[in-house]
Amino acid sequence: MNATARPPSASSRPPLDTAAMRTATRRLLAEDAEPPSPQGLETLTLQLRGYMMLAIPVVETAALTWPKNDVPRACALACIGEARMRLRLEPKNASLPACIAHAQRLARAVNALCDHYQTVGGERR
Repeated sequence: MNATARPPSASSRPPLDTAAMRTATRRLLAEDAEPPSPQGLETLTLQLRGYMMLAIPVVETAALTWPKNDVPRACALACIGEARMRLRLEPKNASLPACIAHAQRLARAVNALCDHYQTVGGERR
């Protein structure tokens, strides 16, 4: 018997709450969004990073079930690569504008993951 732990399958994971994820991104990306306080921005950035860490394996698992030459699969996998890169990056400096710009990039990645989650069948419309 193999003692290596396996990650839960996509079907055993709870579905992503894309509505909550998109609500969080709107706090930074909406045209009428108010700039968050430094403390609020830190909390929101951590929330977005957490959403990305939850969404990446779910979207990847769903995308990998599609045929290798399928466009939705390729697009989802490219998005996952971009999201992983965003998780590794930090703001260039600690100024509030730089931190907001960094959080906005994370928010756009979260929105893209939500889009791909819907496209590759992770969520019923």
